[in-house]
Amino acid sequence: MDAVRIGLQVLLVLGGLFLTLLILLHKGKGGGLSDMFGGGMSSSLGGSSVAERNLDRITVGVAVVWFTCVVGLGVLERFA
Repeated sequence: MDAVRIGLQVLLVLGGLFLTLLILLHKGKGGGLSDMFGGGMSSSLGGSSVAERNLDRITVGVAVVWFTCVVGLGVLERFA
């Protein structure tokens, strides 16, 4: 059980760091903190690009893995 717990903890930390990086890579949608850091200066050319859609998919996938690690660690703590 210790190997599973350590594996989940490592995956949780790496996933959290990668998720933070992915969120910072997203384009600002206007307003809020993204404009304060210069995100509002870019011009919008219409719909989202293929790269932006892929970034959204990867971000959601990493978030699901991160959430699964949190739940898995909680289950291990409760029942082990």
